[in-house]
Amino acid sequence: MITASLVKELRERTGAGMMDCKKALEATEGNVANAIDWLREKGISKAAKKADRIAAEGLANILVSDNSAVLVELNSETDFVASNSQFLSLLDVITKTLLATDANTVEDALKTNVEGVSLEEVLLNATATIGEKITLRRFVRVSKTDAEFFGSYVHKTDAKITVGGRTAALVVLNGGSPEAAKDIAMQVASMSPTYISRDHMPQDVVNKERDIQREIALNDEVLKSKPENVLNGIVEGRLSKSLQEMCLVDQLFFKDQDKKIAQVLKEANASVVSFVRYGVGEGIEKKEDNFVEEVMNQAFGK
Repeated sequence: MITASLVKELRERTGAGMMDCKKALEATEGNVANAIDWLREKGISKAAKKADRIAAEGLANILVSDNSAVLVELNSETDFVASNSQFLSLLDVITKTLLATDANTVEDALKTNVEGVSLEEVLLNATATIGEKITLRRFVRVSKTDAEFFGSYVHKTDAKITVGGRTAALVVLNGGSPEAAKDIAMQVASMSPTYISRDHMPQDVVNKERDIQREIALNDEVLKSKPENVLNGIVEGRLSKSLQEMCLVDQLFFKDQDKKIAQVLKEANASVVSFVRYGVGEGIEKKEDNFVEEVMNQAFGK
């Protein structure tokens, strides 16, 4: 059964019209992920670039100490709370706590001791005090060797925010310099790559993107009439461009559009070991309250 909430979710994730979303869900038996691909194939939505533009509030933060680092996302219900002093202090405490612990999952992290109480209790107390649900959504601890460099970048959109930001990226470089690592972290934060290079990309991802590009071409009245070899060439060209956008080393350097990241790394005598990027709230559907309905319910006791 295709519910209104499924249609709403797909609309928010793709920007497509209501009827198109309904058709996509019907064609894919209610599978949202497949419906996104269906809309892309029909040329109705550039869903891959819009899929994560779903609002949720909070901040991400990074802390580095010697050869260890941690990246944390702490969520709140409103951006107002995310910028108040209590929330910022809590984010700072949690980041420091998680850097020092050996927990690898949120479940284990919530059991961590913070000044005599569990982190879970700290969050519950913060929820009661602040008046909004405060949630540790995710975190990752990263380590490096002495020959490697951390690069970290936290993007702040509000001068009042003293800890964390809406987007954060943590990079490990083999070789290079702290400055080069910082540049690559800023690149990851701003351009949101998915993989380091094509070598790191699973074959099923390549095959799926090829199928999508072929369907897009076959839905084009001009292209579908082309000879098979010409059509295949167009599909492969579009595939290559699409995959390049996903790969860090193939992206254009944000500081110099005449260079790709691969060249920047070569000049710095460095290679990327790993990277992690958090965009606060990505993949979370934010609850939208119906103010008129709420007022009516209170006025008439509905």
